[in-house]
Amino acid sequence: MTSQTATQKPRKPGNRMAQYWALTKPRVTQLAVFCAVIGMFLSTESLPPWRLVVAATIGIWLLAGAAFAVNCLLEAEIDARMARTARRATAMGELTKTQTVVFSAVIGGAGMAVLYFLVNPLTMWLTFVTFVGYAVIYTMILKPATPQNIVIGGLSGAMPPALGWAAIANDVPMQAWLLVLIIFVWTPPHFWALAMYRRDDYARSGLPMLPVTHGMQFTGFNVWLYSIALAATTMLPFAVHMSGVIYLAAAAILNIVFLWHSWRVYRHYTDQIARKAFTWSIIYLSLLFAALLVDHYLKF
Repeated sequence: MTSQTATQKPRKPGNRMAQYWALTKPRVTQLAVFCAVIGMFLSTESLPPWRLVVAATIGIWLLAGAAFAVNCLLEAEIDARMARTARRATAMGELTKTQTVVFSAVIGGAGMAVLYFLVNPLTMWLTFVTFVGYAVIYTMILKPATPQNIVIGGLSGAMPPALGWAAIANDVPMQAWLLVLIIFVWTPPHFWALAMYRRDDYARSGLPMLPVTHGMQFTGFNVWLYSIALAATTMLPFAVHMSGVIYLAAAAILNIVFLWHSWRVYRHYTDQIARKAFTWSIIYLSLLFAALLVDHYLKF
């Protein structure tokens, strides 16, 4: 069957909806929203109002999805050259630029309205700035310009805990920025593990990713260095009495495993080792923030 014949087949019901859903990068969005929800619960000693939690979650989810849709639009040509992203609807031309822009505008506008009217203006503006930081500054300016793109642009991806905290407290104190800092330092070893085993994809894309511009050994060394920095950073919540021994014990165990994976990436690299390190990094962040939540309510 030729590709032309395949494209002429009747579209199955729901396929278009699935394509729009995929534009929001749901797995990435879920992790971001999870971290935002943790920020909501950590912002108060008691349980936060459930209506506010629901509204803030929906608003942040919608704006995050809009940012990812814009990212897919802007990188459609790059995505088409990469095996990992070539089947995205924007890369294949199955969703037009107009359709993608309208979709992003609708869900982004809805998200801003939810946050402004049902949460608070601070959360709306912080989330909007995060949207601009990811969709414009990172995607359009940093990503094609420097192999340090993920480091410099990582702040936008690290913002969800601050957004969640602002939603409940209408403020972003030092404790919220510590959570942002943890994700900021976590991002390079997380992403570079992926970039290492996808190096051929990134070489075809034309993007200046670290394994392509500086080699695998240098990238592995940076994964190891940032993992050490991450282990130190995750001790800060305990150091400033934001968390107790439950979190400290969990963070210590999680960091030992993270450092072990990173050391193997640096000293004993294989694509399989890098894949496992990448997978563990996602589990790591989820468990670390879950430990913060458990410690918050069971602190001793």
